[in-house]
Amino acid sequence: MSNALASRSRYIPWLFVAGFALVIAVNATMIWFAVGSFSGLYTPKPRDRGLHYNEVVAEQKARDALGWRMDAQWRAEEDRLDIAVFDAAGQPLAGARVFVELVRPVEKRAPLAVAMEAADMGRFAGHVDLPERGNWDLDILVERGGERYAVTRRMFLK
Repeated sequence: MSNALASRSRYIPWLFVAGFALVIAVNATMIWFAVGSFSGLYTPKPRDRGLHYNEVVAEQKARDALGWRMDAQWRAEEDRLDIAVFDAAGQPLAGARVFVELVRPVEKRAPLAVAMEAADMGRFAGHVDLPERGNWDLDILVERGGERYAVTRRMFLK
């Protein structure tokens, strides 16, 4: 009996080694998928943005001082993006130009530019051939008379 017990117990250390090898293999696979997918970087040159942080903060303060406001709506049945831009008093922003790029936050893909056309005073519309439904970041830039207002909104587009 002790001979049978001794022959079975010599495999016990190897079971521990196999268990640890399995854990290491699973972790290595997860690390490989994590590194090979989304980089986590939103801007193309994050170091440069960090070096010019004070300029970025000054631009944001200037943007906030304008008091402009935007409403964005996605019309799925028409594949259309509608944006309304208002001044600090809540009136439609006349004479503005709007530029929009759609960015997929979970994929490495080039931004999708949307050609926005004036539909009415302070209202703009653009047709989008959406490659996939899901979460998208709308990078919106409004220009009027040398002033710029940029904002990013996350929307679920279907």
